[in-house]
Amino acid sequence: MSRLPTYYVSHGGGPWPWMREQNGSRYAVLEASLQAMAKETEGRVRAILMVTAHWETPAFALSSSPQPGMIYDYYGFPAHTYQIHYRAPGSPELAQRALSLLQAGGVEASLDPERGFDHGTFSVLQATYPAARIPVVQLSIRADFDPAAHIAAGRLLAPLRDEGILIVGSGLSYHNLRMFGPAGSAPSHAFDAWLQHALTEAPPDERDALLLEWENAPSARIAHAREDHLIPLMVAVGAAHEEKGTCVYHEDDFFGSLAASSFRFGPVNG
Repeated sequence: MSRLPTYYVSHGGGPWPWMREQNGSRYAVLEASLQAMAKETEGRVRAILMVTAHWETPAFALSSSPQPGMIYDYYGFPAHTYQIHYRAPGSPELAQRALSLLQAGGVEASLDPERGFDHGTFSVLQATYPAARIPVVQLSIRADFDPAAHIAAGRLLAPLRDEGILIVGSGLSYHNLRMFGPAGSAPSHAFDAWLQHALTEAPPDERDALLLEWENAPSARIAHAREDHLIPLMVAVGAAHEEKGTCVYHEDDFFGSLAASSFRFGPVNG
């Protein structure tokens, strides 16, 4: 089985795949990019390890239920979006394998048999794999948001890519809900330009160094006042150390004025 690439995806807002009537074509470009991700890896994905911005724990945790439930972690959305289901199975076997890789590298981690799918997971996967047949395990992000720790965790998890496991970091390349409109245009574009350079142009060693110092990027703390939606990127990059990054989704006018991007690390056919 050929090595799978890793991805960092901008996951959009709330349960958007179930809100086509309300959103119109707002998410059409993002949805097309997620469908392209499925086509790029078609027939090779045995299970998915989703690093979600919406699950923070003191140490890394992995969802290990064979049938995860749903976590409706959003507010003010239409009533029907609190009844939706993404019915993919979990994979206790993958959760245990990932746990073993982390612990073998000296990283504290645990299994969580109660954790359900949050919208950082189910919204992305509804657009990517609507049939919901591929098993999914979620990996939390550490609450200290330490970039080095997440890059290191990604490196430990890299062997999964040779075992048919698709590693996806789910966040948002710009995430400042207080400036999610025209006021966010300039900072989102400034940070996105830096991100494009760091992820697609810089050599891998320089890329890691840039990510470790991401707070020094232009408009960094405006783009990510709280970096929960950026940190999943670090795991995706760590798991594809020394491999090229490619921008696979970009909009300059997301929500009318924002720059938003997603990235793939490693070739489509590894």
